[in-house]
Amino acid sequence: QVQLVESGGGLVQAGGSLRLSCAASGRTLSFYGMGWFRQAPGKEREFIGTSDRSGSNTYYADSVKGRFTISRDNAKNTVYLQMNSLKPEDTAVYYCAAVYGPGWYRRWDEYAYWGQGTQVTVSS
Repeated sequence: QVQLVESGGGLVQAGGSLRLSCAASGRTLSFYGMGWFRQAPGKEREFIGTSDRSGSNTYYADSVKGRFTISRDNAKNTVYLQMNSLKPEDTAVYYCAAVYGPGWYRRWDEYAYWGQGTQVTVSS
C-alpha cells in the first residue's frame, strides 16, 4: 500500500506560481510511476502530467506543457508539481497518483493509489 498526501495548494493570482508536493509513505516511490491530475467543478478528471519511476522521462498535457514541471526526489519519497504562469482555468483540485511499474501512464484508471487532493485557485 502507498499512501499519498498532497500539499502546497492555495490561492494565487494569474501569472503566479505554486509548487505542489506529494509525499508518499508505505512504499518507496522509486518503484512507481507518478501522475498528476486535476478536477474542476462540473468537469471530468483531467490528466496533467506523468513521470516514470526514475524521473528521467516526463509527459505533459498540451494545456500545461511549458508551464508545469514534474520532478521527484526519490530519497525523500516526494514528487513535485511546479506550476508557473498560472491561469484562472487552472483552478481545480489537484491529485497525485502512483502506479507500480517502469513506465509513465496517462490514463487515470491505470493508477492504483491516489492522494486526497489539494485545492488550487487562480484569481484573475
